[in-house]
Amino acid sequence: MRISVASDERTGVADTVVEELRRRGHEVLVHGALSDAERDDWAWASEAAARDVAEGRAEQAVVCCWTGTGASIAANKVAGIRAALCLDAQTAEGARKWNDANALALSLRATSEAELAEILDAWFASEPSAEGDDVANVDHLAEIEQR
Repeated sequence: MRISVASDERTGVADTVVEELRRRGHEVLVHGALSDAERDDWAWASEAAARDVAEGRAEQAVVCCWTGTGASIAANKVAGIRAALCLDAQTAEGARKWNDANALALSLRATSEAELAEILDAWFASEPSAEGDDVANVDHLAEIEQR
């Protein structure tokens, strides 16, 4: 799978995310502080990763900033992106299952390497729900974007 990764600084698990995704066999596109050629501010970096997903250059994104909040907000401004800030594996599993999240937002401050591994395990092991009410909720998000 091709995954776009953005971070506004190279601290915490920023480099580990890239290494771990590659170790798991994913192709990784990098943005922000992870790229020498781009602006590293969280809003610009997260938008770039989200646009990769929205425009078909990547299947999913991982966006990172100090708290993860700004990265998730910026990614969610891009139409078609459902970014979820996940601080634990259970939240990551639920975000994929019930929200069909296509962008994982992480806190560089609060995510340890052990938690990162658990979050990624849950994220990639989970599939979007086919239950009618779950599908209706995700479909409604696209309707909201059109308003």
